[in-house]
Amino acid sequence: MGTLYLVRHGQASFGADDYDQLSPLGQRQSERLGAWFAARGLRVDAVLTGTLRRHEQTWAALAEGARWGDAAPAPQRHAALDEYDSHALIRAVAPQPLTDARTPEGYRQHFRLLRDALAQWMAGVIDPEGMPSWDRFAHGVRSVLEQVRRSQDGHVLIVSSGGPIATAAAQVLGAPAETAIELNMRLRNSALSEFTFNARHIRLLTWNTLPHLDDPACAEWVTYA
Repeated sequence: MGTLYLVRHGQASFGADDYDQLSPLGQRQSERLGAWFAARGLRVDAVLTGTLRRHEQTWAALAEGARWGDAAPAPQRHAALDEYDSHALIRAVAPQPLTDARTPEGYRQHFRLLRDALAQWMAGVIDPEGMPSWDRFAHGVRSVLEQVRRSQDGHVLIVSSGGPIATAAAQVLGAPAETAIELNMRLRNSALSEFTFNARHIRLLTWNTLPHLDDPACAEWVTYA
C-alpha cells in the first residue's frame, strides 16, 4: 500500500501582472510544510509536479524546508497537473472590463464569475480560448493518477494547483464533476491531502489539511489564492 500526498502550491501573486510566482508568504508556507515532513521522518520516493513556476517553487521550498538536499527525488513534470486558465474562463462568460480583483468587491466578483464559468465549461456550454475541453482536462488528471497507481509505490508527492487536485479528489470519490468546483473553491494554499493506493485503487484519507500551520503564530498564514 502506497501513500500519495497531493499538495497545493503556496500562496501565489493574486492580482499581480504575473500570478505564477510564489509570494514571500507562499515561500514560507511551503518551507514549513517541508519541515513538518522532516519532523515526522517522512520522505518521498517520487515527486510529480505541474510545469508552472509556482509548482516548481513550492516543491523547491518544501524540499529545502525538509532539508532533503541531494536525497530529494528529481521531479517529474506533467502538463496535465497545470491549472486551468481562470482568466480565459472568466472572459468566456464576462468579456467586459471587470473591477480590480485586488479590491474586496473585485475579489468576490472574480470568484463568483469563476464558479459560474467552471460550471459552464464542465457542461460544454463555453469553449474558453486557448484551453482544452473539460473532458480533456479531466482525462489528463485521471492519467496521472493511473500512472501513480500502476507504476509507483511507497510515498509519492504531487505538487499542483486547486483545479487538478480537486478534480483528482472528485474522481477518486466517484463524485459528479461539479463537486470539483466546491472542493476547488475551499482548497487552501500549501494544503496537504493524503490518499492511499495500490495497483487496484486509490482511496482518499485526508483532505485540505494544514498540519504545518497549526501553531497559533501561523494563524495569519492561512490563504486561499
